[in-house]
Amino acid sequence: MRKTPLFTIALLVLILSVSFAPHKTSKIEWLTIDELQAAYQKEPRPVLFDVYTSWCGWCKVMDKQTYTNENVINYINAHYYAVKYDAESKDSVSFGGKKFGYKPEYRANEFAAYLLYGQMSFPTTVFLADMNAQPAPLPGYLKPNEIEPPLKFFGDGFYKKQNYPDYIKKFSASW
Repeated sequence: MRKTPLFTIALLVLILSVSFAPHKTSKIEWLTIDELQAAYQKEPRPVLFDVYTSWCGWCKVMDKQTYTNENVINYINAHYYAVKYDAESKDSVSFGGKKFGYKPEYRANEFAAYLLYGQMSFPTTVFLADMNAQPAPLPGYLKPNEIEPPLKFFGDGFYKKQNYPDYIKKFSASW
């Protein structure tokens, strides 16, 4: 008879510890630029750059609220190669057969200026349909429901069939 209450207590403790244990959440699989280029050679897919700076408050908010959203995480990991890029990085970057370096007079890396067409605003989400495509920068903080349309425009290949204004007229959000 004494085994039953001990077993019940042990089972209850196990259930409660599992219930209140922190749940493992998935994360975006951020790549370095070198990892991106190697992965792209094996399997081409669109590219997303999160261009940020260490001092940017809205960049931190986007990291905490948008890039932790399960829909955003799952979609980006399934359809994109994602790269976080510090616009003020002093490291040289080789991309698309060109070499980019840090410019002290701009306090930014030339690669960030290339991706953002010189419009240094942070955060900026940059989409590349493929490695040779012109960057499509989207400046500012984006909530999960605001990043959904451009993610799907490039990720689902709609950019091949129509322009963005026509696409957005028919877009139906699912997040």
